[in-house]
Amino acid sequence: MTTEQSAAGGSRPDAAAAPTGGLSDATGPATKADAGEKTDRAGEAGTAGATPGTAARTDTAQSEAPTVQPDVGGAEAKAGGAEARNGKVDTKTGGADEVGTRTGAADTRVDAAGKTDGKDGADDKDEPKAGKDGAAGTEVGAADEAGRAGNGAQGAGTGGDKPADGKDSDGGDKGKPDRWEAFASAPEPVPSRIGRAARAVGRLLIHEWTLATLASLALAVLLTWPTLRYPRHTLPQDYWDPSLQAWQMAWSGHILLTNPAQLWQSNTFFPESWSFAFSDTLLGYAPAGMIGTGPEAAVLRYNIMFVLAHALATLGAYALARQLGAGRIGSAVAGASFAYAPWLLAQAGHLHVISNGGIPLALAMLARGHGWSLRHGYRPERRHDGWVYAGWLVAAWQLSLGFGIGLPFAYFLAGTVLVAAVTWFLRRWVVRPVKRPFGRRLLVADLVGGLLFAGVGALLAIPFFTVAEAHPNAKRSIGDIGIFSPPASGFFTAPAESRVWGGLHEGARALLPWHPEMTLLPGFVLYALAAGGLFFSVWKLRHRLLLLAGVVVTMVLAMGTRFFDGTFTYVPLFEHLPGWNGLRTPGRLMLWTTLLLGLLAAGAVSAFAARVREISAERIPSWPSPWLRLATLLPLVLVIGEGLNSTPHPIVPPQPAAMRTVDGPLLVLPSNQSLDQPVMLWSTTRFQDVVNGGSGFTPRQLDDVRRVTLSFPDQVSVDYLRVLGVRNVLLMRDHIAGTPWEVTVDAPVDGLGITREEIGDVVVYRL
Repeated sequence: MTTEQSAAGGSRPDAAAAPTGGLSDATGPATKADAGEKTDRAGEAGTAGATPGTAARTDTAQSEAPTVQPDVGGAEAKAGGAEARNGKVDTKTGGADEVGTRTGAADTRVDAAGKTDGKDGADDKDEPKAGKDGAAGTEVGAADEAGRAGNGAQGAGTGGDKPADGKDSDGGDKGKPDRWEAFASAPEPVPSRIGRAARAVGRLLIHEWTLATLASLALAVLLTWPTLRYPRHTLPQDYWDPSLQAWQMAWSGHILLTNPAQLWQSNTFFPESWSFAFSDTLLGYAPAGMIGTGPEAAVLRYNIMFVLAHALATLGAYALARQLGAGRIGSAVAGASFAYAPWLLAQAGHLHVISNGGIPLALAMLARGHGWSLRHGYRPERRHDGWVYAGWLVAAWQLSLGFGIGLPFAYFLAGTVLVAAVTWFLRRWVVRPVKRPFGRRLLVADLVGGLLFAGVGALLAIPFFTVAEAHPNAKRSIGDIGIFSPPASGFFTAPAESRVWGGLHEGARALLPWHPEMTLLPGFVLYALAAGGLFFSVWKLRHRLLLLAGVVVTMVLAMGTRFFDGTFTYVPLFEHLPGWNGLRTPGRLMLWTTLLLGLLAAGAVSAFAARVREISAERIPSWPSPWLRLATLLPLVLVIGEGLNSTPHPIVPPQPAAMRTVDGPLLVLPSNQSLDQPVMLWSTTRFQDVVNGGSGFTPRQLDDVRRVTLSFPDQVSVDYLRVLGVRNVLLMRDHIAGTPWEVTVDAPVDGLGITREEIGDVVVYRL
């Protein structure tokens, strides 16, 4: 049998015994000699896995190239057939070594040149060259073919080790572009750290709650304008109560940084004790009071918190409506109507009334933590105790802003807890016995949060009960409540600060005994939307009826003694609920009426927006027309329009230079409720003790001081002030017109044992 016949018809014994991925070492002496003469080609064929026998076969193949070429083509055809059968042909390289690797073929057919059939250079790139040059006239020598076959065998035998001849693991040339690479899928780019951070920031900026917060802030700036136009020199509505509340924030921040134990012993109403509890304290704003000193900083702080309070009210009501199941536009209507109801414009000078956003926000957090919504009911899988803790903390913070708004909120929460406890008991033992229907962690969160809320309320209430015992005149009577109780017409009358309805309702306001607290219009648009929500809404019918019942009950309570003398409504609360007799103005309960009306309106607007989406989905293409978009926004625009204000922003009286230099305890004359509140603001530079003060009631001692000092300076008034501990008296020339001091301001003080000097427009008497 010739060498050619051996290659075509069978395999040599040594080749058959050789393992896959390597060539046999069974060669004769002549082969080794030839290998020494042909080092170059052996270098191509005899790499990491080849033996010296490979060079002998290479030499034989070179000497008989014209005879071997047809068999090489046959071997290539066989290899091509094998590739087609396996379906794994590499179209770029056509490497038979890959076929050998994937199929695990162990037999290597060797031709007359000593070349393996399975590892021959059967690349597709070589077949076109052979077809072009002819079977016998190829420019590539048999030795080169054998060299490439050796490399292919090495690549297949080593399982993809890096070739040493510039070939890649598939048998192709390194660096040569793959013509099919353009059709492959693009690799997913790996973002850098900066890219990941930018994406996270982008997702945060377009999040619903980010947009809702920014919209609430922007709306607050616009609808309270010009509050921030001159924020260091003007105050909204007037400079009396706002001056008092600006001092409250400044005092709480100052004393908590310097001497927290003296928090309730303020520098005003000297020498009274617990004077910080003479009115609502806005203690929750104490962190803001720690920034800046002096009257201008206090005024700036007040104006900023005034705007932020409106923004929080909008966001809180929006969050509550969203949690209960309303859509975005409906929730926006609820938020805007709650924060900018026309009746609240009359309360622009009462920051503790404007600061009500913690109420709906806490309710939204508590509902979220309990997995409950008005639209979808109780969903245990959505429970989260973290939101429960947050809700109780926000509720406690809201209570710290004042009992005027916080006390009804506290009783509402107490009633809600009672209902939840009864429900838990019934589900646990009676109706449908289940183990812990609200979950153990949720129950613990409610217990801890409820105790925290109750503890904060108790600590804040102690000073107020102490003041009520020490000052009986601070207690309200049912007669006092009757003075501020509004008639039913007040629910349809807007205050003078309303830009839309103020002028039109001037005649109706004239019929009200005390219109600042009796003009309680929540908005005619809100009334209309809430009425529509009774018939067309996303809320269930029973929920709509419950909301309507809440509206009626809160309106009746807001009327105080005007609803059948309050015998079965307000009076029982006044007589039996602790602290309720401290609420002077029942009309402020309109806050709850506004919130419930807003939820009814949110249900109607959400249903309308959902219907618009259904109509849009039926269109081709499914996209709402501009008119439909405007129609969904119209309720929101109308509600905002009714909230436009014409609130005055008077300039705050400047601080006299004497208030920055004269030590306390001191008395500023003239003294009355309106003038003493700016004096409290002026004292924020040094916080020296001052006899002056303004609050919800006037202590008897301050009444005595005002009465006795009408004849100041005389011996009686001087001796009286010395007994109190007063060291200096400041008499302001620009406020004494029409008072007894207009005559006595320049009177001599000889014989009184006091000195007199002038600092600017203030006469300073040193006792």
